[in-house]
Amino acid sequence: MPLLVLETLIFLAVQVLSWAAVCHALLTKRDPRSALSWTVISLFLPVLGPMFYILFGISRAESRANRLMRRLAAAEPEYAHPPFPQEPPEQIPPHLLEMELPGRYLTSRHLCGGNDIIPLYNGDAAYPAMLDAVNHAQDHVYLASYIFKSGKICEAFIEAMSKAVGRGADVRVLIDGIGAFYSPSKPWKRMAGQGVHVEFFLPPRLFPPNFGINLRNHRKILICDNTAFTGGINIADHNCLCEYPKNGIQDVHFRCQGPIVQDLRRAFLLNWGFSTGKYDPLESDKTPVAGSSRCRLVMDGPGSHIEILNELFCGAISAAKGIIRIMTPYFLPSHDIMAALRSAARRGIEVWIVLPGKNNLPYMHWAMLRLLPTLLQAGVRIWLQPPPFAHSKLMTIDGNYSQIGSANLDARSLHLNFELNMEVFDTRLHDRLAEHIDTAIAKGREITLKEIEAQPLPVKLRNAACWIFSPYL
Repeated sequence: MPLLVLETLIFLAVQVLSWAAVCHALLTKRDPRSALSWTVISLFLPVLGPMFYILFGISRAESRANRLMRRLAAAEPEYAHPPFPQEPPEQIPPHLLEMELPGRYLTSRHLCGGNDIIPLYNGDAAYPAMLDAVNHAQDHVYLASYIFKSGKICEAFIEAMSKAVGRGADVRVLIDGIGAFYSPSKPWKRMAGQGVHVEFFLPPRLFPPNFGINLRNHRKILICDNTAFTGGINIADHNCLCEYPKNGIQDVHFRCQGPIVQDLRRAFLLNWGFSTGKYDPLESDKTPVAGSSRCRLVMDGPGSHIEILNELFCGAISAAKGIIRIMTPYFLPSHDIMAALRSAARRGIEVWIVLPGKNNLPYMHWAMLRLLPTLLQAGVRIWLQPPPFAHSKLMTIDGNYSQIGSANLDARSLHLNFELNMEVFDTRLHDRLAEHIDTAIAKGREITLKEIEAQPLPVKLRNAACWIFSPYL
């Protein structure tokens, strides 16, 4: 009898564990195929199935992000969730309205007019403009970067920010906790010794324990009084192609002037408060009008019930009428974005995608190749541009819409990283970025469906193996 009782208890425990895994998958998975797969595994592999689900099926990064957001919600200032009036501050031209609406409702932010957005190609153009702004700053210098790597450029920023401290400016530097490992020499220690306030975003540590490598702050922001910069460029020598013409990194950064600077300042202070637990007040906006660009800042990160960037990309692609150009270094988009791109191409929209011919992460390139046939079959055209590696993240649509910023089209940017993009409605900026993409196309090589189908079986298997793990790359 005791043995029968023990067997019954074990059977019940196994059933409870299996059904607990099933319920968790049904309630938390957004993809029905994923929920179905884990349900089958949990029910038909007693003990092993639930164990596999606990190890690989539960998104610990997302769970941790939810806990962080709940803990910080009580301390967030009012400007974290500003009022959102129903009517925009200015009338949106009818031909822009369909493209503008998705961002409005996903971010609860209206377009901000009166801005001037200037593209700066590579570190050769971006760093001198950024350093000049630091050297002229009188009130504050706020810098957030995923990587702050030792070298000539790093030294130039340290010197400029130290002088800004000497002028009485409030100088702060926020570096990602994992991105900091790109620079073992730790140059920020000297900055801190010279009066620069340095903080790290979710750094790994022993106590209190934090060993996570996800939830990275991938945003790039520099605010110097009434001038700001954002885009895809980190602080590192290899962004200067004049110094590294063959093995450098191509990228685009943007100088921003006008009221959008206040939104970037708000974004930095929210990141700073997230990292320090102390939120500074956001002073009233005194940024003067500088141009005619209508802009909207898009902040996205884990811990939200809405995948803002994923839905925004889908909305913009779906609203296109003529031509979509995309340039991205890592192309492993969600099922939703893939479907939107295929649908656009089948509607007769020109869809052009430019990818690096040689990726700094080969496994990302191999996984990407597994995805391309479905796009090529739908009529999407894809080019590989020659080295050096292109880290630019750009999208232009229909002559008047551009999306710029830090987010790649991959699972890490769309689901795990804290990212910052900007929508810009401006014909002049669109044309400059479209010309940049077209120049890369002219130098590149177009991929054909026949070429991919002709790959040897071992190559196809390698690509598929990398693709299976694409959510973790």
